[in-house]
Formats: sequence, structure tokens, C-alpha cells
Amino acid sequence: MSRNPKTVEPPQKKYYTPKQAYIKAQTWCAYQERCQQEVRNKLYEYGLKGEEIENIIALLIADNFVNEERFAIAFAGGKFRIKKWGKIKIRNELKSRNLSEYCIKKGLAQIDHADYIQTLKKMLDQKAKTTIEKNHLRKKQKLLHYALSKGFEQEFVFDYLNSQS
Repeated sequence: MSRNPKTVEPPQKKYYTPKQAYIKAQTWCAYQERCQQEVRNKLYEYGLKGEEIENIIALLIADNFVNEERFAIAFAGGKFRIKKWGKIKIRNELKSRNLSEYCIKKGLAQIDHADYIQTLKKMLDQKAKTTIEKNHLRKKQKLLHYALSKGFEQEFVFDYLNSQS
């Protein structure tokens, strides 16, 4: 006789009261900057609905745990410095998180233009070293595609690639 293997049941989803959810959300927001949409999604996971969620978000904003302008500045700076994302990719990501145009502009304004261009040049120089392509135009095309996929503006990429020719 063979034994049936124990069936593993998925863990039960834990639901919280609004007060418990507020305390958990405070801790979660204190750990890292969050936007309202991220908090809203997390509160849905906690089993809360409509008006409860909006009330908790209003409290978190009042207590300065959630600040979308601060989030945009931290997000834009971090993605640029750490992941080397360009402004287009950062803008699109912030838009997908339902941030206002004001907050998006405020976040992108924190990126120094000289650092931005220097990062683009350094990134393209590193990529050029690892790109194996004998045809100069094909190599340039690959570098252009790479920079555009990282979210850098086409005119900056063209300017630098043309200056290297």
C-alpha cells in the first residue's frame, strides 16, 4: 500500500481590519517611498474595499507616510543612478503608477543634465566595447537601439553617436 503524499494547501489569505491595515501600511510605507497606487493595491491584498482604502490612504497622506512628489523624486533618481534608465522610461513608469504630470516633472527635474549626458556616453562606450559587429553602421544601429530601449532621448543618442564617427 502506498501512502498518499500530503497535499499542500495554499496559505490562507490574511485579512485585516482597517486599523490593523493602517498600522501595517504605515510600516510598509516607512520602509520605502510608495505611491498611492502601490498602497491601494497593498490594501486590496489586505482584504479592504473602496471607501476603507481611500480613508486609510488619506490618513497616510496626512501623516506624511505617502507623498507622491517625494516618491517621484526618489524613484526617478534611483532608476537613473542605479539602473541607468533614461527619462523616457522613467516618465512612462511613473505614468503607469498614476502620478500627476506635476509630480513626474518634479521627479525628472532632479536629474542633472550634465550627469544624464555623461551617463549616456559612458553606457554607450561600455556597450560599444562588448558589441561585436564589423559593419560600422550596424554597430551604430545596435547602440542606438540599446540606448532607446533604456529610455534615452533619440536626439541625445544621435548627437553622441555622430560625434564618435
